[in-house]
Amino acid sequence: MQHHVVIIGAVALGPKAAARYKRLNPDSRVTMIDRGKLISYGGCGIPYFVSGDVSDASELQTTAFHMLRDEEFFRATKDVDVRTETEALSIDRAAKTVAVRHLPTGREEVLAYDKLVLAMGSTPCSLSVPGAGLRGIHAVHGLEGAQRIRQLVSGGGVARAVVVGAGFIGLELAVALADLWDIETTVVEFRDQILPGVIGGNLARMAQKQMQDKGVVFRLGEQVRSFEGNAEGRVARVVTDNAAPGSDLDADLVIVAIGVKPNSGLASAAGLGVSQRGAILVDEHLRTSDPDIYAGGDCVELKHLITGGPAYLPLGSLANRQGRVIGTNLAGGESVFAGAVGSWCVKLFDLSAAGTGLTLAAAKAAGFDALCVHISQLDRAHFYPDKGLMSLELVAERGTGRVLGMQGLAAMGDALVGRVDVVAALLPTGLTVETVSGLEMAYSPPFAAALDILNVLGNTTENILAGRNQGIQVDEFAALWAGRNGNGPYILDCRERANVAGLLAAHPEHWHNIPQGELRQRLDELPRDQGIVLVCNTGARSYESYVTLAHAGFTNLVSVEGGMTAILAAGVAV
Repeated sequence: MQHHVVIIGAVALGPKAAARYKRLNPDSRVTMIDRGKLISYGGCGIPYFVSGDVSDASELQTTAFHMLRDEEFFRATKDVDVRTETEALSIDRAAKTVAVRHLPTGREEVLAYDKLVLAMGSTPCSLSVPGAGLRGIHAVHGLEGAQRIRQLVSGGGVARAVVVGAGFIGLELAVALADLWDIETTVVEFRDQILPGVIGGNLARMAQKQMQDKGVVFRLGEQVRSFEGNAEGRVARVVTDNAAPGSDLDADLVIVAIGVKPNSGLASAAGLGVSQRGAILVDEHLRTSDPDIYAGGDCVELKHLITGGPAYLPLGSLANRQGRVIGTNLAGGESVFAGAVGSWCVKLFDLSAAGTGLTLAAAKAAGFDALCVHISQLDRAHFYPDKGLMSLELVAERGTGRVLGMQGLAAMGDALVGRVDVVAALLPTGLTVETVSGLEMAYSPPFAAALDILNVLGNTTENILAGRNQGIQVDEFAALWAGRNGNGPYILDCRERANVAGLLAAHPEHWHNIPQGELRQRLDELPRDQGIVLVCNTGARSYESYVTLAHAGFTNLVSVEGGMTAILAAGVAV
């Protein structure tokens, strides 16, 4: 039986659903509409087009075999009718029709459907402040907008840029502007860290330092109050709530990247179920409250597979997977999209960041009694010449040992993403710290250490959960160091003396040294009436020292997780 499927939205989910459905049901008819001129492009590649890593916008719209995904491509290769620059005006669920308007001509018509797919995506959040409408202020959310920014910066008219928002898009665009185009770039973020909500504060501090070393300036904990323009009506200055003299930021270009909101107005007006945050409600088959209407991508709310509660996760990877599910179900299947754990990755100059599941803050907000354990070490065999530092944080539930999430930073991004993907795949199964300790990982010196960093992370977390080690992280060490006085802290550096000489000379009253291999013979040199902070290069030797001292009756001990590697990476001045 021939059916007519209408799809509203033709960027990520829409084309995937259309192509899947036509492969399963070639005799049916599919009409796909979109407000934009350009369709079926890789939206997550936009920052790399702005940076110049992707040389031409058409590369984001081509297939792997270099065919341009335009209306003719879908007509000829997919047998799908595509109408660009066409806006959906309303849905009549009783009549099963969609009213549409062709934007260039204003011509309106009504499309009848048997099944309807809502793939309308999201809209950038805007700032409601004076001057927000000045020329030169952009929100990057579509390929056409990215082309305008690329044209502006490549023309040489931008010397100073301000990016508002330190999430994925904001940081990627800050890298793009500062790296290739050598533009003086400042990031303004109203929260107190970069990548808020997806990474812990210590890893965020490390990533921020790396970006600062590359020339990006950060203004954290500040809100934009207004934009000021020049005589030509272009933005010239950004004013924040920082009242200090000279704190206003000169800008030739402003990019607002403060998040997105789901495009659900059409669904809400049609009486479909919409969540409190404004996202369309769907079941595990991605059906809306109307069984003849499906929805997915950035306009829907999903189930979070760790908390079991609702989550809004506007990620291109999820949209593409959901498109296949919807395409299958349009053809009569019962495919399921159970939910997501929220896996992500981002490239920040030479550093990569990635994560999955919950951060410590998110876990606590969800009601878990959680802790976070940090390690920093080499990502492959220490003797192999091509290696890099990796820092990982594991979030786990006390008592059960259930893993709730993991985030990390690394110079070798592929190695980091590989580890994150392993944990992401296992999180929905009830992954435990014990399982992480025993994970079988492929090994060869060019790829990993014999005891993989994931195994080490699991082992370290097991020791802390069992009370065999008491760790503090970089922020806690930084607070101790900032508050140092005549009574402490007493820092015992467990590295060899050659590694410690400069610190001993600079801070003789606080910094002390006994190499881990000599500790059993020199216990009488240590105070028993004072807390001892153990530190080494990565935390391995300080843990061994912790065991030795605890066995000898010392009780007030902590070991710095990640050691000096983490301390220096976070920019703590010691």
